[in-house]
Amino acid sequence: MRALVYDPAVPQGIRLADVPEPEPRQNEALVRVGAVSLNFGELAFKDRRRPGDVLGNDAAGVVVRAAADGSGPAEGSRVATFGGVGGWAELRAADTANLAVVPEGVDLGAAAALPAAGVTAAQAVRRLGTVTGRRVLITGASGGVGRFAVQLAARAGAHVIASVGGPARGAGLTGLGAAEVVVGLGGLTGTVYGVLDNVGGSLLAEAFHRVEDGGVALSIGMASLEPTVIDWEAERVQGRRKRIEPFAVAAPFAGDLAGLLDLLARGALDPQVGWRGPWERAQEAAKALFSREVLGKAILDLPRT
Repeated sequence: MRALVYDPAVPQGIRLADVPEPEPRQNEALVRVGAVSLNFGELAFKDRRRPGDVLGNDAAGVVVRAAADGSGPAEGSRVATFGGVGGWAELRAADTANLAVVPEGVDLGAAAALPAAGVTAAQAVRRLGTVTGRRVLITGASGGVGRFAVQLAARAGAHVIASVGGPARGAGLTGLGAAEVVVGLGGLTGTVYGVLDNVGGSLLAEAFHRVEDGGVALSIGMASLEPTVIDWEAERVQGRRKRIEPFAVAAPFAGDLAGLLDLLARGALDPQVGWRGPWERAQEAAKALFSREVLGKAILDLPRT
């Protein structure tokens, strides 16, 4: 079968190659993939993989062989899947605990946008606790996780402040539920209860400095590719009791993924697909994502068989 693999010798580090078909475990369904999505993090840190590894967290398609243990959907079901690797391929062996049925009428490309970015945003917003009426700052709000987080935090009742890298990157965020859109932290006044940070580096340190007493900052991603240094003495001088946490999604993902797909089917969630094309253009899509040319998600469509 064909798949997108890690190759450090080619542009963007990914290329199409012939690889063996996966052999599903008892709890895995075999899925014929129709669409996949790219995530900044998995591309930025792909060198943690071995050359030749099939990459990809997100894939949506049709079950061609149900799980042998009887779990999960039947053959012929359309599903969205979430896993650490192996998604960018014609066939994926998907753990049934980490997939969900795609409702009728929902496009597979839109469904493929949800797993990593959507589930991350959903779990992060939930980790903040009650946000109704509270100010929540989302950095990197123009990216995949950020645009889902803006929508989900607003649905939860938060006063959402969306931080972006430049004026053009803020396009459409007020329509998604942001009450304020700021460039960096310029124009941000007062304190915030919660921070969902997708950027890292100095921006996370500055955002944490703005957290009010009893608030929390979650470090979700590191789009800046820079470490964060916090002046703890300056924080002590403030006298606020607050916390900062590294955030990572926690499996199983099926429940969150099903909830997001339901919102999508009801028109209550926008997948924010900012780039879409055939998977033969994967290197182009990856370059656009890294060049900050994509607002939201980049989707690759696989050839129909």
